[in-house]
Amino acid sequence: MSVWPAWEVREGDRATRWLHVRLAFGDGARVDALATVSEGCVCVEDVRARPALALEDLAVFADWIEEPLARACGAEAEPAGGDDAGPGTHRGRSAAPPGPAGRHLVAWEYRAAQERGADPVLAVMSATGHSRRGALRLIGRARDAGLLAPRHARR
Repeated sequence: MSVWPAWEVREGDRATRWLHVRLAFGDGARVDALATVSEGCVCVEDVRARPALALEDLAVFADWIEEPLARACGAEAEPAGGDDAGPGTHRGRSAAPPGPAGRHLVAWEYRAAQERGADPVLAVMSATGHSRRGALRLIGRARDAGLLAPRHARR
């Protein structure tokens, strides 16, 4: 995921920032968005995806990118599952998109962690908010979809 500033408008002590967001996957799929961040709220202004996103994926897209946008703005994202958790929060999990986009996210996080020399399962746990067992299940689904190499080479 890449986040970079487009422009910023300041009015007194308030600031509204427009940011470009790009999600690029290993198979060539890509999601580009223009999002605004103001007073801790994320609004998605424009989304373009190739191939097209399913409605379920689009419904959780803003929640999915909220934390990286907050980091890009220098603010900490609200911890999920707090007392004032919104309707999109499920048991403290981050809003990783379901379906193919979620499997692409898992595969990307897994490979990025491997390249850094970090534990890929912990990276998937961090990105999705799932427990170790849940993260392993998601990694298995990404492998079944052909996005990751098989765990053991067949002889």
